[in-house]
Amino acid sequence: MLRLLSLLQTHRYWPGNELAARLEVSQRTLRRDIDRLRELGYPVDARRGVAGGYQLRSGAAMPPLLLDDEEAVAIAVGLRTAAAGAVDGIEETSVRALTKIVQVMPPRLRRRVDALQKYTVPAVMGGGPTVDAVALTVIAQACRDDERLRFAYTARAGEQTTRLVEPNRLVSLGRRWYLVAWDVERHDWRTFRVDRLADAVATGARFRQRDLPGGDAAAFVRDRIASIPMQYQVVVHVRAAAADVEPLVSHAGTVEAVDDESCRLLMSVDTLDWPALVLGAIGADFDVVQPPELRDYLRATGLLFVRATAGPADDQPGPGTVDQRAFPSTAKIEP
Repeated sequence: MLRLLSLLQTHRYWPGNELAARLEVSQRTLRRDIDRLRELGYPVDARRGVAGGYQLRSGAAMPPLLLDDEEAVAIAVGLRTAAAGAVDGIEETSVRALTKIVQVMPPRLRRRVDALQKYTVPAVMGGGPTVDAVALTVIAQACRDDERLRFAYTARAGEQTTRLVEPNRLVSLGRRWYLVAWDVERHDWRTFRVDRLADAVATGARFRQRDLPGGDAAAFVRDRIASIPMQYQVVVHVRAAAADVEPLVSHAGTVEAVDDESCRLLMSVDTLDWPALVLGAIGADFDVVQPPELRDYLRATGLLFVRATAGPADDQPGPGTVDQRAFPSTAKIEP
């Protein structure tokens, strides 16, 4: 019955013979288990006939065996926070769980969750645009149900378009969410940043999933990001083992081993403050191979730190001697 309930909570319509086959039970046993779920408060709709089947619908209250109202609200809010990337490694699982809860949550509880989300401000380290959890659930459901999706999209250069896609996967990378989908009108695979996406609506039109090139959605997104032209191509020779540097760099760049005691750090960036932060975190000697602008930036940064550590009696240059244009106010960590 737990396996049956888990399948029904995907909210899709299950033909009776397919559901019985998945559970490896007879049609009679399936009908008996459906009746038991109804007795426990789960609103299961049934359709009779040759093409008959079952579907779990939204009810007037949360099913009593799972959660009470307060628990449902608390879990939904917690899952929304996790889906935004506050806890590394559980974002995709959080979206799947949030999708199941939202499907059976009555409107009065959804309003409570929306109010808590709207009028609370999480103190999460790290920048980046936020993503609407409702949009995430709409996209996740369209991916799951093989249903075409329509939305408004703002491209990197600011161009606004309306897209019709066949969604494949949601990918969480760093503090960004990306949708991998087949663009119906452009006849090609595309990646979309979910924070630039608005008014996502499932069209109801079903499709057959295509084979994604390479088969790995996360690798596909990384390749697309790497192909976006950036202002600076950073190459730094670091006197530290690649195994020690890689955890500090993460998705921000690529680390190539030179020998057992040194490696090469590669980064594509629009501004130079992020490479400076990464090199400071590594804490090892290094040589800047390119670009020369990075040397100037690090030199200016070093003068700021030297001046900050100097005593008041030391003869140090005033704050106006450093070219403040070397320090942009914002950093584009990811495209």
